[in-house]
Amino acid sequence: MLPFSNIAIIGIGLIGSSIAHAVREAMPTARITGYDADPAVRARVNELGFCHDVSDSAGTAVTDADLVILCVPVGVMAEVAAEIACDLPADAIISDVGSSKESVLAAFAKALPEARIIPAHPVAGTENSGPDAGFATLFQDRWCILTPPADAAEGDIERVKAFWEKLGANIEIMDAKHHDLVLAVTSHLPHLIAYTIVGTASDLEHVTRGEVIKYSAGGFRDFTRIAASDPTMWRDVFLSNKDAVLEMLQRFSEDLSALQRAIRWDKGDELFDLFTKTRAIRRRIIEEGQDDAAPDFGRTHD
Repeated sequence: MLPFSNIAIIGIGLIGSSIAHAVREAMPTARITGYDADPAVRARVNELGFCHDVSDSAGTAVTDADLVILCVPVGVMAEVAAEIACDLPADAIISDVGSSKESVLAAFAKALPEARIIPAHPVAGTENSGPDAGFATLFQDRWCILTPPADAAEGDIERVKAFWEKLGANIEIMDAKHHDLVLAVTSHLPHLIAYTIVGTASDLEHVTRGEVIKYSAGGFRDFTRIAASDPTMWRDVFLSNKDAVLEMLQRFSEDLSALQRAIRWDKGDELFDLFTKTRAIRRRIIEEGQDDAAPDFGRTHD
């Protein structure tokens, strides 16, 4: 038995379109209704045909849904939740894919106080965006973190868990506040660093932008891939998770100062110990299947 039979996807970028592709493969009898605020995106989704129907409004999209997934930037989550409030079926479960969770829970609780809410965060993505960027295997062997409120029904949690498992994801259930702290370390801070490094390189007065591009070594290229991520989404992530991000940024600043002192005073043993520890972390990530030597974790884009 399928966990859901009518799925509404609001926001059809990389994640929304990938969910649609994955549902088509894993749950071919489920019906998918899509909506995006951009008319050009809606037109493109109609051309690509991975949704059974594309609505002209968010409210219309959710009318018959038993699962509604908001795949929109966290900064507009409250606005979109309010937009669908009058049309959301009483028995529907509402979820999302946002990278910060406390703000999402607060937005849903305010706009949809009677709704059945199970927030989710699939920890997966690429630097590409838009409906053409999605592919069915995006969530294969990636983690999806569920952050249900304390009063969520166990049956609702199990249905959302089963949904993501069918898309190939591994599931973790976590308190929203703890999620935001963990993701501030593993995702938000690295993105902030990448944006800063790429911006600094492009602004150097004695190194031309052409030289930065032409002579980019592997490390810098990795940073540019991260820094190419959707600017609207990441602006909203940093603002919605500011407390955890600022806490991690302060810790990083302190560690960076220690590293600066080690270099200044030729403390090679300290540098060696740090690099050995970080190398071991990289090996563990690969051993646990969270990275691959091939591009995009070795996934194909069929």
